[in-house]
Amino acid sequence: MLEISQSTNLLEQKSYRYSLQDVAEPNLYRDVYPYTEVPRISFNHRRVPIGMPQEIWITDTSFRDGQQSVEPYTVRQIVDLYKLMSRLGGPYGIIRQTEFFVYSEKDKQAIAECQSLGLPFPEITTWIRASKEDFKLVRDLGIRETGILVSCSDYHIFKKMKMTRKECMNYYLATVAEAFEAGIMPRCHLEDITRADFYGFVVPFVNELTKMSEDAGIPVRIRACDTLGYGVPYSEVALPRSVPGIIYGLQHYADVPSELLEWHGHNDFYKAVTNAATAWLYGACGVNCSLLGIGERTGNIPLEAMVFEYAALRGSLDGMDPTAITEIADYFRQEMGYRIPPMTPFVGRNFNVTRAGIHADGLMKDQEIYNIFDTEKLLHRRPTVMIGKTSGLSGIAYWINDIYGLSGAQAVDKHSELVTRLKAWIDEEYADGRQTALSTGELAEKIDLFSGGALKLT
Repeated sequence: MLEISQSTNLLEQKSYRYSLQDVAEPNLYRDVYPYTEVPRISFNHRRVPIGMPQEIWITDTSFRDGQQSVEPYTVRQIVDLYKLMSRLGGPYGIIRQTEFFVYSEKDKQAIAECQSLGLPFPEITTWIRASKEDFKLVRDLGIRETGILVSCSDYHIFKKMKMTRKECMNYYLATVAEAFEAGIMPRCHLEDITRADFYGFVVPFVNELTKMSEDAGIPVRIRACDTLGYGVPYSEVALPRSVPGIIYGLQHYADVPSELLEWHGHNDFYKAVTNAATAWLYGACGVNCSLLGIGERTGNIPLEAMVFEYAALRGSLDGMDPTAITEIADYFRQEMGYRIPPMTPFVGRNFNVTRAGIHADGLMKDQEIYNIFDTEKLLHRRPTVMIGKTSGLSGIAYWINDIYGLSGAQAVDKHSELVTRLKAWIDEEYADGRQTALSTGELAEKIDLFSGGALKLT
């Protein structure tokens, strides 16, 4: 049978439709996931084509998945972060949606206050338990779309839910039918897809969702959830770990259009950002992230990382305001007491700070030599140096000029007397066994002394 593909607009063979394989025993992929050993990456040398959609976007789970792993946010904190996220996403809504819990009065108040702002993006969605009462609750709150957990690996079906695949599928389909009955667009979270039987359960299940969606006249969004971070971006990797294979398969064997397909990943094996970009490249419009990557265990895909990944792939920020990223990071530190690891890209205190003297020398000659991009323009973060035993004369000079705001004729260089005297004192400190970096206060005190009071920090 030949059909026009929605994704390629070409005639393609549809001679085989995958049916549910209702197995007696769970398929746990023990050759790939032995549990007592490191999970293995297997290859089958099958390639699928890159097919980035015309539009790609970011969705957010900071107030749902992110909140599950830290102290719960207050209503004011949620509203403040929502406003910053909207500014970051820009007028075209590159940050398209964000999701909320709806169970407590605090949850409902946060939703109401964010709704009252009248911001077009990010759209407020929810995540609920799969029950008729919850669907009615969402509808009454004026929410158009909600997430529903539909775990799809045999680890969950057999071990957690204590069902067969057929029983589980029927349960899920009945739940989605209740969402349609309430007039709510369901977003089905295919939990643990990177350990699921893709052709034996995932594709048949999504095909049934598609049929129900057509009958109801309400779309179904599919979120492919790499719950334990097992996804692999490499070409020719075998399922169930292949990110390209999962995205391509959902499009071509389950007829999910790109605009209804998104990826949700975790960072257990340091692949969250790369896997998300791969999902974009192979046909998913959406990647689901959280601010600062805060989430279960090792965290979710960092939203700020995908802002820059978007710009790198598209050649433009398309109206996004990345300076909001620095304000978001400052808000987490100052208002919420959250400790951001200092080396974290884009948001950590030291992400554009160097301790090496030779790097500081390069920064003094031209920032572009050792800075990833114009961080002052894009993030309102000047590249800086930290003074320690390897800083050298150039590093000290750069630090003084930066901290004291010296430029032009006022600026010092590595040959200045102030710099050489300060370097001698620093060398003496470390010769006496010091191991830690020098504080701004310590250095300022010596600079005040060596400059005869000409330079003072205000």
